[in-house]
Amino acid sequence: MPEPFVVRPRAAPAPASASVSRAAPAWDREPVEEAQRAAPRSPRTGLLPDDARFAPLAPHLADPDTTDVFLNGADSLHVDRGRGAEPVEGWRASDDDVRDLAVALVAAGGRHIDDASPAVDVRLPSGVRVHAVLPPVATAGTLVSLRIPRFAQPSLDALERHRTIDAAVRRRLEGIVAQRENILITGAAGSGKTTLLAALLGAAPATDRIVTIEDVAELRIDHPHHVALEARQANLEGAGGIGLARLVREALRMRPDRLVVGECRGEEVRELLGALNTGHDGGAGTLHANGLDDVPARLEALGALAGLDDRALARQAVSAIGWVLHLERAQDGARRLTAAGRLHIDGDRLAIRRESEWPA
Repeated sequence: MPEPFVVRPRAAPAPASASVSRAAPAWDREPVEEAQRAAPRSPRTGLLPDDARFAPLAPHLADPDTTDVFLNGADSLHVDRGRGAEPVEGWRASDDDVRDLAVALVAAGGRHIDDASPAVDVRLPSGVRVHAVLPPVATAGTLVSLRIPRFAQPSLDALERHRTIDAAVRRRLEGIVAQRENILITGAAGSGKTTLLAALLGAAPATDRIVTIEDVAELRIDHPHHVALEARQANLEGAGGIGLARLVREALRMRPDRLVVGECRGEEVRELLGALNTGHDGGAGTLHANGLDDVPARLEALGALAGLDDRALARQAVSAIGWVLHLERAQDGARRLTAAGRLHIDGDRLAIRRESEWPA
């Protein structure tokens, strides 16, 4: 594990033995020092590896309110502290500095980004999610997006303290986990889907074996028997890639008690529904959707990408998913579980029945 990151003082020279690749970038340091002065008393530490190239970002990540950091080319840095993405005044950098930062961040996550693979998504050991895009795909310069986990290991206790759920809803969720119902968690980007999923899995009995399958491993679960599988990109020759479909097959041979397929953005919905229809109860997945009522249409659209017609998709989904739980992010930045429902078939089409009395 990387050592906790410490921002170096402005006047401190780089060590004589430091290599050129680890030299501090030449961007303006005043915004960094201002962010340091404004940092809270109990900052988060250790989110980034100990590398001088990351120093300008470290103070922003150290703020416990920060959920996202966006670097848009050389002259634009935005930070979301629950009030939407706000610009950091006075930020300046060179195009080379930003590209070097993106390359270093991706490398810290164990992947590689270059002109042949200009868009990469990785997770750092600390749980920070990094997405980077290089020019010319990114027309305004290198783009770097950082998603910072709100909790080191999410729990239902923490979600109740942060008012994502109340005590009555928590009891219902604990019952769903105990009854081993399959769950689909939906919501917009940044609404807390992965956090809620991790908290629910953490409430599973300690004797359960949890196997998670993700394109980029994000789930951090407080459970004694959790093993994670992560998809692998093909190399420059197009060989060596391992996708979600194969990982599902591998996971089924690992005797999982709870099988989880991470976020569905495309044809991997077929793998999610297939996994949850294998008789392994207590599984789960997540899905982007604007509202609970939009879930059937969203599943149908993704099913079409996977070669499933509406009728086949409806039968698969109703058989696989016991509960759909929907999260929303309020304007004040709070994430809340706002609706729950059950899928059913209306004619030959998939539909959802909203549970009007739940959440409470």
